[in-house]
Amino acid sequence: MTGRLRVAVAAPLAPELCELLTVLEPRIDLAVDQSLLPPMRHPADFSGDPSFRRTSEQQAAYEELLVTADVLYGIPDVDPGALARVVRANPRLRWVHTMAAGGGGQVRGAQLTAAELERVVFTTSAGVHGDALAEFAVFGVFAGAKHLPRLLEQQRERVWSGRWMMGQVSDQTVLVLGLGGIGAMVAAKLSALGVTVIGTSRRGAAVPGVARTIHPDAATEVLPHVDAVVTTLPGTDATYHLIGREFLSVLKQGATVVNVGRGTVIDESALLDALNRDVVGFAALDVFEVEPLPEDSPLWAHPRVLVSPHTAALDAREDRRIAELFAENATRFLDGRPLRNVVDTVEFY
Repeated sequence: MTGRLRVAVAAPLAPELCELLTVLEPRIDLAVDQSLLPPMRHPADFSGDPSFRRTSEQQAAYEELLVTADVLYGIPDVDPGALARVVRANPRLRWVHTMAAGGGGQVRGAQLTAAELERVVFTTSAGVHGDALAEFAVFGVFAGAKHLPRLLEQQRERVWSGRWMMGQVSDQTVLVLGLGGIGAMVAAKLSALGVTVIGTSRRGAAVPGVARTIHPDAATEVLPHVDAVVTTLPGTDATYHLIGREFLSVLKQGATVVNVGRGTVIDESALLDALNRDVVGFAALDVFEVEPLPEDSPLWAHPRVLVSPHTAALDAREDRRIAELFAENATRFLDGRPLRNVVDTVEFY
């Protein structure tokens, strides 16, 4: 495609980042009205303040912006239903950038037709959150190896126990499920600490820091030998409850489980059973099957579970990184080159 690109800002975006988009790619014609976007409560708050409401006139103006654009920056109101309405009302729409790394799930939720999925390309912000999530994954591996729950409990109870052996992370073997952008960063950080990293890849990707790459179907062969499992996998039909009873039944006793991918990858009932039987020694979870995590979930009170409210990816620089990624993709789009992070509309990741 050549010429200019009309981009409608459908998600909250600071004025200085709106300006950045047009500086990085001057061929963008930006359609944005800040009064139509909900205030952000924190970085990457693309849903915005839940108390925000548009008047009927504002809603009409918002929808007019969206139906006259070639591209949407964000899914309207982070609502798959609204996305579907815009796709059907705007025949000129060719590209939608979702703000989440796992935006494929929102695209799936829109239930678009095959023709609509063919007409509009969808991209995600995958990779933008990789460094922060990789740090959380490393933190989880360390917390398990160094028995963080026991240390915290003894400190609360003011118990000076006898000494005990802790795990040495540099001597450990860690299985990283998924070697995409996040998985590759996890592997790099762990290998720099001396960890032996095994990674899964359907395409046999060669990733720096990974000592051995295996097909996901072969994971059970290495599970008896790994000290920790880090999952960075997206939520798809193929990954649903991958970490379930069969997976956990062959896992090395006392291993650590860390999830920085999608909550649906782990069967939480099976995980709780494995924790209660000491098969899993510790679990650091940033994502869950249902979010917010229900108040009655046993995970809240389990002594060897760390609950993080899907916040490990949050970074003060996240909004700028997404804007920079979008601008790069806009240049690619205008120049007729392949876009980064295109959603697979079969698996929706």
